[in-house]
Amino acid sequence: MAFASIFRKSANSLAPLAIRLTRVQRNYHSCIFTALNQGFQSQQSSVNRFYPNTLRFSTAVASKKPSSDESLIRVLESEIQCAEEDGSDQVKGTPSGFPFEIEDIPGIQTVELSREYNGELVKVDVHMLELEDEQEEGEDNDEDDYEDQNKTSIPLVVTVSKKDGTSLEFSCTATADQIAIDSLCFRSCSDPEDELAYEGPDFGDLDENLQKGFHKYLEVRGINPNITNFLHEYMINKDSREYLNWLKNLKKFVEE
Repeated sequence: MAFASIFRKSANSLAPLAIRLTRVQRNYHSCIFTALNQGFQSQQSSVNRFYPNTLRFSTAVASKKPSSDESLIRVLESEIQCAEEDGSDQVKGTPSGFPFEIEDIPGIQTVELSREYNGELVKVDVHMLELEDEQEEGEDNDEDDYEDQNKTSIPLVVTVSKKDGTSLEFSCTATADQIAIDSLCFRSCSDPEDELAYEGPDFGDLDENLQKGFHKYLEVRGINPNITNFLHEYMINKDSREYLNWLKNLKKFVEE
C-alpha cells in the first residue's frame, strides 16, 4: 500500500511535466516552421526587389515575332495595295439577254451557270483563265504578232440533263469569239459515273456535219461567243478578287 501510494504521487507529479514538455516541443516545431516561412518570404521579396521585370521580360521575348515575319508582313501589305489598285475595275452586271444565273462562291476556282431550256437543265462550270503561248511561224515580230502569241482561253464543262437523269457532258475551250468542243460524253441515269462506260470516239474524229450539229446544239442552249466574251472579263475580275483575298488570308495568318 505504501509503495502504491508512492507510485501514484510520482505519476501525478510527472504528468504536468510531460504536458509542459509536449507544449514546448510543439512550440519548438512551430517556431522552426514560422522562421523558415519568414525566411522564404524574405528571400522571395529580395528577388522581386532586385529583378522586378524578370517574368514580364520572358513573356515579352517569347511573344516577339522574328524579323523575317515582320519583313514578310510588309511585303504582303505592299502586294495587297498593288492588287487593290489593279483590281479596281469591276464587271458592270450581266449583258442584256444573258440567259444564265451565276453562282460565284468566294474561295472557289469555278463559277457555275445554270438555266432551264425546254425542260432540260443546262449547267456550265466555268474555270479560271488559261494562258496559251502560241509560237507563230516566220520572222514577223511586230507588236500585233506578239499579242497574238499570248491568248487566253476559258475551260468550260457544259452538262445538259434530262428529267430522267440522263445527260450529255461537253468539255469545251472558249477563246475570243469562238467555242471549241474538245470531248463529248453521254451519261446514263443508271450509273452516271461508270468509268468503264463507252464514251464514243474523239470529238475531232466525228463526221464534220455531226460536229457542226453539236455546236448548234450548244448554241441554241446559250453557249455562244456572246456569253464567253462576257465570261472572259468576268473570270479576269474573279481571279483578281481571289488573289486579293488569298493575300489577305496569308497576312492574317502570319500576323497571328
